[in-house]
Amino acid sequence: MKFYVVAFLTASLLLSCDGKSKDKNIVYLGGQIVNPNNNYITLSNPNTEKDTIFLDQNNRFSYQIKDLTPGLYTFTHGGEMQTVLLEPRDSLLFRLNTNDFDESLVYTGKGSKKNNFLIQAFLRDEIENKAFKNSHQLEPEAFEKHLDSLKSLKQKNLDRFYASYETSELFYKIADAGIAYNYYAYKEMYPFGYYGNNKLIHVKDLPDGFYDYRSNVNFNDINLTGVYAYNNFLNWYFHNTALKKYYHNGQHLAFNRQALDYNLEKLRLIDSVIENETIQNYVLKYATREFIFNSSSANESLAMLDSYIEKSTDLNDKTYLTNLASSTIKLYPGNKLPEIDVVDYNSNTRKLSALIKRPTVIYCWSSNFKMHYRNSHYMMRSLKARYPEMDYIAININDMNSSSWKKTLEQLEYPTENEYLFKNPNEAVQTFAIAYSHKVILVDADGILIESNANLFSPNIAESIEKLIKE
Repeated sequence: MKFYVVAFLTASLLLSCDGKSKDKNIVYLGGQIVNPNNNYITLSNPNTEKDTIFLDQNNRFSYQIKDLTPGLYTFTHGGEMQTVLLEPRDSLLFRLNTNDFDESLVYTGKGSKKNNFLIQAFLRDEIENKAFKNSHQLEPEAFEKHLDSLKSLKQKNLDRFYASYETSELFYKIADAGIAYNYYAYKEMYPFGYYGNNKLIHVKDLPDGFYDYRSNVNFNDINLTGVYAYNNFLNWYFHNTALKKYYHNGQHLAFNRQALDYNLEKLRLIDSVIENETIQNYVLKYATREFIFNSSSANESLAMLDSYIEKSTDLNDKTYLTNLASSTIKLYPGNKLPEIDVVDYNSNTRKLSALIKRPTVIYCWSSNFKMHYRNSHYMMRSLKARYPEMDYIAININDMNSSSWKKTLEQLEYPTENEYLFKNPNEAVQTFAIAYSHKVILVDADGILIESNANLFSPNIAESIEKLIKE
């Protein structure tokens, strides 16, 4: 596939002409980013290299795609991502505001109806996912009935849309899979919530037929790799099926998600069940990253890494996870806080270690997760009032220009004296083994690591701080 930059005006004219093109293999994609975090977006799918598209002075972009491979494409900006379905002769414009990335995304032009349907379905699923934990305690039969009811409503909505608008079989396949695999994932998650860690051994007692849908699963559908529900299902499927061997000899009284034998079994199953190289590499990476990120044992991290390296064929992922393992080991308690450069509100570059004068809580936040950074800053204010003997440092992890970061702080009226931005976010994310946005580190007055994966919202955070103050 080849990408060509064209004038934004040209794309607009093409769109105004019903998006028709003489060459059915050409697709036009353009848009505008409101409140951009940087000056580019990236675009990719499993069959293409990631391509960088730069914004103009009006924060707009326009691209022409030749020799299109139809399917879901992932576009990213400032650390956030979303998908767009591109098919021959599509001529799409989209507009989004980074202050509400997913919620503000709107498409116009040829191909817009199907993409607006998909983004609205995604947003509804997000809301539903947040409420899902409330249904964990339903009995299995009631839980299945509840899921079937929700699934039926979404299926009817999709069928009405498909009958009303001119769309493709590929669109229907993707939208239908989003519905089906979302509920498949719920059923894979269910025993973890219903039984809890202490009774998860009873997963074998679920009703006959509870997992009959597994016979309909295609573990190798490359067209679905951009579908969140599909990827989420795959991860939970292997969380679940690895339990069989884990409990085989009954030696585990309670479930331990970090048990090495359980996680090695996940890798073995992934390697044996998934045949598609791209999909297998993704699921192997996810399982290994999750284990290493939460591990407190160098030997176990390296054992997991070795098993992963034997199975994966992705050289970039192997390098990433090797570096992640090295970084997490260096962050174990008792080690010195790594040297890293940060930038303060006045654009001065500082060494993070030089900021440590007293016992300190260092917490990272991302502009992409608004609820999280609002809650984390609120928690910090609460802890600061309760434990004034401690210092508190907030660091934004986004690859964004400083003006966007400052604007966020100003909009939220956060005090700026203890707010920083990583000077080199990509380097810092690797050094601090930041696999998720909610990285929290506790250090003593000498910059010695006490905890590198603390949880701001756990009752244990107060206990950890009080212990640190007494030392």
